[in-house]
Amino acid sequence: MIPTLIVLGVVVVLVLFVVAIYNRLVALRNLFKNAFAQIDVQLQRRHDLIPNLVEAAKAYLTHERATLENVIAARNQAVAARGAAATNPADGAAVQGLLGAEGALTGAMGRLFAVMESYPNLKADQTIARLMEELSSTENRVAFARQAYNDAVMQYNTSRETFPNIVFAGTFGFQPAVLFDVVNPADREAPKVAFG
Repeated sequence: MIPTLIVLGVVVVLVLFVVAIYNRLVALRNLFKNAFAQIDVQLQRRHDLIPNLVEAAKAYLTHERATLENVIAARNQAVAARGAAATNPADGAAVQGLLGAEGALTGAMGRLFAVMESYPNLKADQTIARLMEELSSTENRVAFARQAYNDAVMQYNTSRETFPNIVFAGTFGFQPAVLFDVVNPADREAPKVAFG
């Protein structure tokens, strides 16, 4: 009777231990998914501002149609990639796709800003200046949200990869999360435009 109670007690302790590991991994996964939702909000804001900026700049950039079309195409790809990643931030491939699309969008925006600098009338336009300020503010918000997300991912991945959690993580379907890291080191800074 006593050996049976000891074995039963050990089994109960092991089950509780596994349940605690599972619950901790779920909490950490939900934490990084919530952090991704904050990035998603800021990227949505960025993606909403870009068409307004392009539309305002069209009147001045009549000879730069290809540049404007490239920005809109890159923005549309980023919106699609954001939708895929937002559906499941735990999908590393979707997050990597978003990173690539955002890198392409940042590159296209950089080319647009370079073209915009050579148009004095554009530099003086108040609507453009206001949109640029909002875009710069949004880029800063994206950077802060990205840092919070990466911190949550690091915490989740560390917990997932430490012993004994690693023994159960794969069994319960806890895959590694992908950091939201800037693909191109030149993209680490918010786009800068010097008007005047």
